[in-house]
Amino acid sequence: MGTDNIQNKVHDLRIQMQITQQHLADALGVTRQTVIAIEKGNYVPSVSLALKAGKFFNKPVEKIFYVKH
Repeated sequence: MGTDNIQNKVHDLRIQMQITQQHLADALGVTRQTVIAIEKGNYVPSVSLALKAGKFFNKPVEKIFYVKH
């Protein structure tokens, strides 16, 4: 199982919160380019970054990042 099976809901959650990619990047301590890559599925974040995203969105990590079967 490669990382290409990892999907995420970051874009949808960000849109629901009505925040910009830059706002999310600042909150997570990453660049806007990293947020773009995560949203496009081109980058799978580290465990620590995934946990930060979970805390920011107030959701369990597995509700944000999941394995596509």
